[in-house]
Amino acid sequence: MAKGKDARVRVILECTSCVRNSVNKESRGISRYITQKNRHNTPSRLELQKFCRYCHKHTIHGEIKK
Repeated sequence: MAKGKDARVRVILECTSCVRNSVNKESRGISRYITQKNRHNTPSRLELQKFCRYCHKHTIHGEIKK
């Protein structure tokens, strides 16, 4: 039987360098990834190294609110 709240939640990771640079005119947007995390094991915000197709390099992608 399932309990009230699930341990696994869906999170959105957003490129921090695109947000910080307020997206220059050449790029078309901000890189975002959707993944899952276990709320009980990682209660803090998730940060992963992912490839940003707008910066054309690996950057830190941080968790944002929905």
